[in-house]
Amino acid sequence: MDLGVRWKLHGDGRTPAPGAVVRPDERLSWPRTFGLGAQHVVAMFGASFVAPVLMGLDPNLAIMMSGVATVIFLLATRGRVPSYLGCSLSFVGVAAVIRAQGGSSATVTGAVFVVGAALFLVGLAVQKFGARIIHAAMPPIVTGAVVMLIGFNLAPVTASTYWPQDQWTALLVMLFTGLAVVCLRGFWSRIAIFLGLIFGYGISWVFDQVFGKIHSADASGKVVDHWRLDLSAVGDADWIGLPSFHAPSFEWSAILVALPVVIALIAENAGHVKAVGEMTGDNLDDKLGTAISADGAASMLSTAVGGPPNTTYSENIGVMAATRVYSTAAYWAAACFALLFGLCPKFGAVVAAIPGGVLGGITVILYGMIGLLGAQIWINAKVDLRNPLNLVPAAAGIIIGVGGVSLKFTDTFQLSGIALGTIVVITGYHVLRAFAPAHLKSQEPLLDSGTSTYDEENRERG
Repeated sequence: MDLGVRWKLHGDGRTPAPGAVVRPDERLSWPRTFGLGAQHVVAMFGASFVAPVLMGLDPNLAIMMSGVATVIFLLATRGRVPSYLGCSLSFVGVAAVIRAQGGSSATVTGAVFVVGAALFLVGLAVQKFGARIIHAAMPPIVTGAVVMLIGFNLAPVTASTYWPQDQWTALLVMLFTGLAVVCLRGFWSRIAIFLGLIFGYGISWVFDQVFGKIHSADASGKVVDHWRLDLSAVGDADWIGLPSFHAPSFEWSAILVALPVVIALIAENAGHVKAVGEMTGDNLDDKLGTAISADGAASMLSTAVGGPPNTTYSENIGVMAATRVYSTAAYWAAACFALLFGLCPKFGAVVAAIPGGVLGGITVILYGMIGLLGAQIWINAKVDLRNPLNLVPAAAGIIIGVGGVSLKFTDTFQLSGIALGTIVVITGYHVLRAFAPAHLKSQEPLLDSGTSTYDEENRERG
């Protein structure tokens, strides 16, 4: 069985010829391949560091399981889809809501485990029936609205939790990260969040030396005098050791909050497979279902041991675009590096010490970018928001999701925020479409990016 773990040496193994690319089944020399693997790890560091911290989960375990998830993905796709699977930011809002309701880390990972299982089943369905089932249930107007409300639902977390801890550091980090994203080029722009973290650590240390302790809310929300950058736990941490594991706990209220994120994950995978296919020149649409299932299986494994969910990372697409090296051998190397980092508790202690003000500055940009990805889905699919059939359910669902509107059924069960907003968007669109006049339905919903040729080929085969 071909598992995609054999690679031909590209040229002399040193540098691709002008205009040439290193294909997924090729590699450069092993030292260069491991160097590229390290570059991929750095590219995913920013988001993969921030996400588990924001979710209240162990960053060491998150990094280690991202390496395991990448291995699962590469084996499942037989090495045809070069990709790194890092901690998904789409679940940060879900984790915040679950914890606000009194949920523990086990409750968070239990809810996300169910989402991973749902994603796995969606992938199997796409393999069997084709991607048409995705756009039939979730056309771009629905997908974009759900992604948007998930991102913008996070705004209060930044405003009330992170920014107040150190507003001036947050402002400087926001400005620096924004400049890095916009002004830097190539690989450096792809690791702008990572650079923002380093800048934030540095400026927090400088402020501590110059101004002393700050009187503000700490991580627990208590207003006290505290250091901006507290590295005391780093000295006590071991260099080598296993991360902390825990079993998931399943609660229906938490699961209902988390399930809508499966829509965002489907959109991410579809876009990723399409982007990689265009870069490599291969038609990878037949691997869409496999990629979705592999992502779901990897997330299930990660959350089963207490880690966060995983998803394909656009940051690593940027690295491939900059280097023109699409070798999956580099991703195997990246996975090995991630596993090693995960076994270093001292590394995890450094990550866990990220100052609140630094998180405030980064999340202002990061959360907004997540929300605006929904608008990008609309733009790519040419969604007409002048059509009330599109406008009404999206508008209602987004306001419900962002504003935290709730619908109480009993004393112990209610729907609110992300869950209720998603239900309104999906059911609202399909119900309105069933009763809408013909002229509002004249334009068929477009396929999500990355699925059109897949379905065309299936129809021709059928």
